[in-house]
Amino acid sequence: MLTYNNFILLISFFVILPIFGAVALLFIFLFEERIEVLEQTNKKIKIESELRLAVYNQLNQQIQPHFLFNTLNVILGLARLKRTDELVRSLEVFSLFMKSKYQTNDSLIPIQKEWEYTMYFIEIQTLRFRDRLTLELQIEEELLKCYIPPFVIQTLVENAFKHGLENQMGQALLRIDLYSDNGNILLKVMDNGSMEDHINEPSSTTGHGLSNIQQRMKFFFGNNSKLTITSEIGDVTEVQVIWPMKTKDELEEVLR
Repeated sequence: MLTYNNFILLISFFVILPIFGAVALLFIFLFEERIEVLEQTNKKIKIESELRLAVYNQLNQQIQPHFLFNTLNVILGLARLKRTDELVRSLEVFSLFMKSKYQTNDSLIPIQKEWEYTMYFIEIQTLRFRDRLTLELQIEEELLKCYIPPFVIQTLVENAFKHGLENQMGQALLRIDLYSDNGNILLKVMDNGSMEDHINEPSSTTGHGLSNIQQRMKFFFGNNSKLTITSEIGDVTEVQVIWPMKTKDELEEVLR
């Protein structure tokens, strides 16, 4: 016989069970909806990251033909002047550069490697300018272990020759400083060419030169990186790039 107490329990069971079921279904629905939102967010972040990386790689590819074109012009100039010894050496250095360049397609490289690229270019220019070129270097060796986007130092040096020293009469001066200051890395490239040819470069729409450096540095360092051009008395032009010192792992987080 069904007692009163058992009847109450039975009624409570059939009344409460659907409520618990409805609450459980509601939690499951909200949980699944949350998972779907997270999946869509992660997918969007991944797409945006891949798009940014594609844009960055495109900027890197734009720099390379620019350098190759300028270097071939230097070699052609040596050939026209019939400076055979310098021409042969410039071709040797150029081949070393090409060999090093195509050993890696990394988005970040040690400053040491970037410095090697730059010195190949400087040696070619030294062969061309001969004794007219004075080179001053101040480099903190510890910073050579840090990582940066490729072609930053080299592009600044290339611009110093193209926009400053090419038309410089008499002695040509190129100075490169790389040092740390309060958690930042500072790179300065100075030449004694005219400020007039430099000044329009940062707003260039060609994707080359200083505007390219600005975009690529911003990719990794955001607004914490800065590029400035200054001129001193005597038509001395200095380009300075400053960015925070970060580990390779911290920089690679941007690519993930």
